[in-house]
Amino acid sequence: MNFYDKLNTTISQNQSLLFVGLDPNPEMMPECYASQDIITGLGNWLQFIITETAAKVCAYKPTLGFYEALGIPGLELLHKTLAAIPNHIPIILDAKHSDLNTSTIFARAVFEQWRVDAITLNPYSGQDHVAPFLVYSDKAVFVLCCTSNPGAETLQQYPTNESPFYLQVVKESKNWGTPEQLGLEVGTTNPNTLALIRAAAPERIIMVRSIWAENSNLTAILTAGLNNNGDGLLIPVPQDMLGKPQLAEEVKSLNVEINQARTDIIQSNSNCSVWLPDVCFLNQHPRQDLILQLYDIGCIMFGSFVQASGAVFPYYIDLRKIISNPQVFNQVLNAYEEILRNLNFDRLVGIPYGSLPTATGLALRLNCPMIFPRKEVKAHGTRKLIEGNFHPGETVVVVDDILISGKSVMEGAEKLKSVGLNINDIVVLIDHEQGVKDRLKENGYCSHAVLTISEITETLHQAGRINEEQFLAFRDSEDR
Repeated sequence: MNFYDKLNTTISQNQSLLFVGLDPNPEMMPECYASQDIITGLGNWLQFIITETAAKVCAYKPTLGFYEALGIPGLELLHKTLAAIPNHIPIILDAKHSDLNTSTIFARAVFEQWRVDAITLNPYSGQDHVAPFLVYSDKAVFVLCCTSNPGAETLQQYPTNESPFYLQVVKESKNWGTPEQLGLEVGTTNPNTLALIRAAAPERIIMVRSIWAENSNLTAILTAGLNNNGDGLLIPVPQDMLGKPQLAEEVKSLNVEINQARTDIIQSNSNCSVWLPDVCFLNQHPRQDLILQLYDIGCIMFGSFVQASGAVFPYYIDLRKIISNPQVFNQVLNAYEEILRNLNFDRLVGIPYGSLPTATGLALRLNCPMIFPRKEVKAHGTRKLIEGNFHPGETVVVVDDILISGKSVMEGAEKLKSVGLNINDIVVLIDHEQGVKDRLKENGYCSHAVLTISEITETLHQAGRINEEQFLAFRDSEDR
């Protein structure tokens, strides 16, 4: 089970958005543990916290720095603490890791050896730093985008309060990982700040910090941070609560307060017309995350674009960026693979040049040999029409990226047939529709698409990625 599913399962089971910071801070340790040596006392306190809260929270968040400050005994305590957490509850390691040179080896340590489910990262080094952690598709990262530290304000609010740097971090980091893999860490006492971040990232999980300052307004924080479905927000148990002997009752009471506020907010939103499109979104597209991510990284754009055929479309699709985003590429391969496993074929065929990386990745996954027809035959060397080994009479499945007119994929198929290969099925990521599948069928091919352009546009509209004008422009083009 990946982090996202594990988290949502625990949220549902415990009816809780609360997480607990498991920090061995000697200054916060209750007096009843002070008579023991410091490591033993801290260990017993952390065990008490876990026992009291395991049925009432959705995640645990140990802060690495507190354990490191205790030296080798502290790291040993960390491993004991991790082992004490029930397996079904996700662990978010608060590391704020920011060293690009050690990111690969550190990712391997925390995800493979320590077996935590997610980690917090500092984004200043950019996507190169985050990528080694996203290689682990079942894990997640939380990118620090904002803190409540007054000394950070000159950086976070730069260059203007209307366009602060922390919002740029939010917008850029959304291109690094899917909503399942990448969340945001926000330290703030200001509901307006949280509302701006939620508006910029409606689909992301936000882990909030520093919300329990004096005179803080929990309802305002929840209103600003919850998504349209009343979730998407992880809330810390107050540190001073963790030292109380009746911890379980304290957390239970806080949970009731939060859940009642969530209910009130959801009911309030349901009476507002601005949320009406999200009623349909409850029946979300099974590839919703992939659609949103393709849009976020610029593979799908809306405007007025002239196609190679000379036709003008209200959108443009450029799938070449996928290979530069490993987390998206992984999702794409998963989607193709689901279709291909239900088809019968001897070899995979990639159509140059766009689908060759995809076909290569699928060949490795399926342990299936791959070939491809040349786009142009060289006038020297072997002058091969088809590259790779094959035997006439074999059946191949053709993999392409997008069906617009079907011209390129049928040209490739004809080359394959000319050397004695059989083609029954053509699999693509996106079907432009407009009768292309019917034209392929007339030529003897059965086409399969992960997504259609209608499904993509409908999902983007419901998610608020494209506005009403862009959506209607698409609809008008379909009717013509």
